[in-house]
Amino acid sequence: MSPLRLGAVGYLNARPLVYGLEGHSRFDVRYDVPSRCAELLHGHEIDLGLIPSIEYLRGPRAYGIVPFLAIASDGPVASVALYTRREPKDIRSIAMDTSSRTSVALTLILAAREWGLRPSVVDMRPELEAMLGAADAALIIGDNALFLDHRAADVQKIDLGELWTTSTGLPFVYAFWAGWPHAVTPTDVRTLIQARDEGLAHVDDIARQSFESDPRRQEIAGRYLRDNIKYDFFENGLREFYSRAAELQLIQPFEGELRVYHVD
Repeated sequence: MSPLRLGAVGYLNARPLVYGLEGHSRFDVRYDVPSRCAELLHGHEIDLGLIPSIEYLRGPRAYGIVPFLAIASDGPVASVALYTRREPKDIRSIAMDTSSRTSVALTLILAAREWGLRPSVVDMRPELEAMLGAADAALIIGDNALFLDHRAADVQKIDLGELWTTSTGLPFVYAFWAGWPHAVTPTDVRTLIQARDEGLAHVDDIARQSFESDPRRQEIAGRYLRDNIKYDFFENGLREFYSRAAELQLIQPFEGELRVYHVD
């Protein structure tokens, strides 16, 4: 059997999902930002990708989903945030991190629901001061957001995971494994679930290995992986996100069944 081309995300929060897979003969693992993972999957350049959740509905709708696994939050997420020096109701433009797809949609949904805003959007690299020079607020995700000292930068940090859960009472799903039909076997699903379980049992090791020379970041990383990121697939939160995204015409309405890979 040929190796499964696996497109993973290079952020800290994805590392528990690929724990031990790099040396596995079945998986050929590459790392990219979330938006690039989606592009690679849509272009048949990988078989299975950790894609932004909104991209599941922007592809051919033939993708299978690996069950039980996701990158999610149920309350503060710490690594998906809006930064601004204005009151939220006064925001008219947002610089959006080009690494993101789902978080862009989440930002637009919450801006409309919470503050009655339809801001203009500027796509930019995740550099806070440049972003705030071009727009009233900045969306930054991943490790860049996790380790950004917003107090030192004299900006307000609005945690979008926390705001979503406060608004809806539901968890939020940022990304999950999706792939082409018949690419993933039941054995592959079991291996991916086992990788997640092993990763969660070794979050402190992951934090130390990720930031070997920086004890402060190790501490932040370990706490983040234990307390902020959830690795379960919350279909209720995902469907609410799809419903709200459709209301803003960010995607077509979705009411069907999610295609899930089988596991024995």
